[in-house]
Amino acid sequence: MAKSKNSELRIGVIGAGGRGRLAWNAHQPENGVRLVAGADISDKALDALKEKFGPDTFVTKDYRKLLDRKDIDAVFVTSPDFLHEEHAFAALEAGKHVYLEKPMTITIAGCDRVLDAAVRNKRRLYLGHNMRHMSIVLKMKELIDQGAIGQVKAAWCRHFVAYGCDAYFKDWHAERSKATSLLLQKGAHDIDVMHWLCGGFTQRVNALGGLTLYHLIKDRHDPKERGDASWSNDNWPPLSQKGLNPIIDVEDLSMMQMQLDNGVFASYQQCHYTPDGWRNYTFIGTEGRIENFGDSPGASVVRLWNRRTHYNPYGDEQFFIPPVTGGHGGADPSIVNEFISVLRGEAKATTS
Repeated sequence: MAKSKNSELRIGVIGAGGRGRLAWNAHQPENGVRLVAGADISDKALDALKEKFGPDTFVTKDYRKLLDRKDIDAVFVTSPDFLHEEHAFAALEAGKHVYLEKPMTITIAGCDRVLDAAVRNKRRLYLGHNMRHMSIVLKMKELIDQGAIGQVKAAWCRHFVAYGCDAYFKDWHAERSKATSLLLQKGAHDIDVMHWLCGGFTQRVNALGGLTLYHLIKDRHDPKERGDASWSNDNWPPLSQKGLNPIIDVEDLSMMQMQLDNGVFASYQQCHYTPDGWRNYTFIGTEGRIENFGDSPGASVVRLWNRRTHYNPYGDEQFFIPPVTGGHGGADPSIVNEFISVLRGEAKATTS
């Protein structure tokens, strides 16, 4: 099932535009890996792929034609969430290994169907939880694993999404039928991180959320037009936004409480109209706590409190996160490299 290091890996990408650029990190001819094909409904995305990787790059608007090619070993599925099930299932049935962007699908039944296809076809299915490769998350996991705060008992995350309207309320993300919710689409990252660092999975949960602001904006783009999801700091304040998606029925504010199977209590909060954009984690254990300030390498720090004290804003120790290169704080090239290593049987996936 695994490809040896001496064998060239040939990669395709379904959903070549947008998040599909993640797959560009896989093109490493010097290491025997080539990105050779892409599928997308956008001419612009396909043209960019050929410009980047050469005129011989196979491009198509029909992903089935890509999957029909026998010279492709694996594919990245980076299409919109509501297409994950269709594209991943078809790729696995075609005998391709799959890097599947999170969330796996937008329904539990869809996840089961994709997992079944991977097992039946004996293909590798790799889930793209790239935040497990972010240096700030890895530093917090390192401290927890070292016992710096003892046994984890509580965790919470506050997620401030300053770019929420730009990224999620001007295109398909705003429609429940295509995303289920932003608690799934966006919150999946942080919920996964909390499960990973707390060492368990949720067994009890309660949550509430609502559309509290963006439904008040009446300026919407034509249903036939594609929403402009580009980000700009000039799009402020939130109620001044224009060109929102014609349908908006997902939440812009959500709160969630979880009890994990190992007894840890956790909470998650997400707001899509804050002026600042970052996520703040807190992990509390039997011997201390850690908390991050900022989440971009080069502009973030993890602070550790492990002595009893009054107010101490800087903690007992500080761990500054150095700058790195690569998308999503260096996580994108790192997770792609791990995927390649998994295909070659050289490593196990960080995600199960």
